Amino acid sequence: MQIKRWLTGIIFAPLLIYMIGIGPRWLFYSFLFVAAIAGLIEFYRMSFPALSSLVRWSSYFITLLLFLIFRFEKLSLAPVIISLWALVPLTFYMLRQPEIDGSLASDVGTAVFGPVYICLPLAMLIMIDMCPQGNMWIFFLLAVIFANDTAAFYIGSLLGRHKLYEKISPRKTWEGAAGGLIGSLIVALLFLSIIQIHEKNQGIIVLVLLLSVVAQIGDLSESLLKRISGIKDSGKILPGHGGILDVIDGLLFAIPVMYLYLYWII
Repeated sequence: MQIKRWLTGIIFAPLLIYMIGIGPRWLFYSFLFVAAIAGLIEFYRMSFPALSSLVRWSSYFITLLLFLIFRFEKLSLAPVIISLWALVPLTFYMLRQPEIDGSLASDVGTAVFGPVYICLPLAMLIMIDMCPQGNMWIFFLLAVIFANDTAAFYIGSLLGRHKLYEKISPRKTWEGAAGGLIGSLIVALLFLSIIQIHEKNQGIIVLVLLLSVVAQIGDLSESLLKRISGIKDSGKILPGHGGILDVIDGLLFAIPVMYLYLYWII
């Protein structure tokens, strides 16, 4: 399993580095959109297999609109587009004249939750990319999250004794979580020593620690969704990893934190 995981990373890493670093921005943004749709497909298949195809496809189309307005910096339209994620499915179920019971709110809530959970954070990466040295900040973010995941896994496997949240993820330990924090901090400081986009001060240390914590919360949150759905992986698209959501679960929680930090310092 670990060999497949590393091979998948080695194959996809150069492509990702090219797209983020020197590739045309339309290619990177298109990649983000495809990743958002793939993640949303996995989420609906995992959490709401019976979701109407009309609602499903409307969510995909609204996601496309969101990426377009982020790409062309028409941010004043963002609240309208985001509200459509709720208004369209609610209108659809109302017109179907459903049974008046508690399932309607649950169905609409699930339909709305997926895009907000997956698509909105990935669209925020477009805004981060548009910041001064934005692509370097994306590399920084990915390096921190990768270091967190890798260090947490290996240190947890070697030294883990105390369960972090056994009911949701039996293999995760407090030792692994601490290892993730330390690994993230070491890689972040090395990154900033090579690519000097920010001073190595208390602010960046707090940011890195916060990114590590929220990434681990994101990992546990996706594990909760999978446990509720009774599945091991969100998908099978990435050998050794599982699905898209299995790879980006921590990143989805970390992106808004990174965005807020850049909003405050720029």
